[in-house]
Amino acid sequence: MAGGTRRLPVETLCLALLLACHPVVGASSDTVAAAAPVGAQGSPTDSADGELTSPNDRPSDQPQDQPVAVADTQSSQPASKPEPAPLTAPDGTVIAPCADVPDGMACVPGGAFIRGRDDGPDNERPAEEIWLRSFYMDLHEVRSADFKACVKSKACLRGRPLYNDFSRPDQPIVGPSWYAAQRYCEVQGKHLPTEAQWEKAARGPDGALHPWGDEPATCERAVIKDKRGRSCGVDKRFEHPKKGRTFVVGTRAAGVYGLFDMSGNAWEWVADWASDDYAECGEACRGTDPLGPCDGAEPCRGHKEKVVRGGSWYWVARYATGTHRRLHVPGNDPLHHFGFRCAASLDQAAKIVAAAPVDDGA
Repeated sequence: MAGGTRRLPVETLCLALLLACHPVVGASSDTVAAAAPVGAQGSPTDSADGELTSPNDRPSDQPQDQPVAVADTQSSQPASKPEPAPLTAPDGTVIAPCADVPDGMACVPGGAFIRGRDDGPDNERPAEEIWLRSFYMDLHEVRSADFKACVKSKACLRGRPLYNDFSRPDQPIVGPSWYAAQRYCEVQGKHLPTEAQWEKAARGPDGALHPWGDEPATCERAVIKDKRGRSCGVDKRFEHPKKGRTFVVGTRAAGVYGLFDMSGNAWEWVADWASDDYAECGEACRGTDPLGPCDGAEPCRGHKEKVVRGGSWYWVARYATGTHRRLHVPGNDPLHHFGFRCAASLDQAAKIVAAAPVDDGA
């Protein structure tokens, strides 16, 4: 055409003007795209999903030659991980983990452990898997000073050693009856450990013979009688020096769960009535958290003795295992030099922690 100017047909111009001012309802995107120049200022453009958009609809800081970002809120949320299934005993008991640990105690995690053994004395048989809920155990045997303070407050029953050189404040208290030991633990908001609790705390979950493993007890690991004599050859003061004495608590390295003197130093009372062996005890000594004959009730028909554990300064290494069971009347008459430590359930521990004085750092 003359002058180099290309004139559009009148019909095309009319259609473009008509669509710009009055978009046709129901018109397809192909029709609009064909009728309106793409990218022309002020003209409609296709969005990614086929709907008409206008430059005026874009954010002011969004370049017009860039697609409008659309947030994918569904894909931006991190996928939530499923909660792990709680540890559950075969009888359906849920094994909750330890929480805040009371001062002077350690957590013994719940779960299965091997109690007893098949290659020891008859009353330690049979080896069997037992389940326990999580609990706490005193780090040390109860000290003489702490027990005497409880007796002085009239909250505890009397009990004391009859030997000289056993009353240092940090020596384990020895001489109280089972009833006095039970009362002391109750005053502290705790309980005497069951045989099963004591044994797991002394051995760990896999049936080790000692708190440190299967290596034999020696005076480097425990306060026992060795070839030098009782209490690793250390004499006590005054009469009968060769009978030896307990050491102050914690002189040997901690064993499993960070507990001290679970082997040697002083025998320790536990809660259960004695039975000749675990098979005789039957279901009362099986399952989850067994309490022993009569489920710990008193009196217990046919049972007159309780159990002490752990060996002592007075006896040789073979008694200082995590499995050895010594039987004695709970009234401790005739008197023997047994000590004890306390345990706490999760509920008992929570109350102890809540009642503890708050350290403000001053």
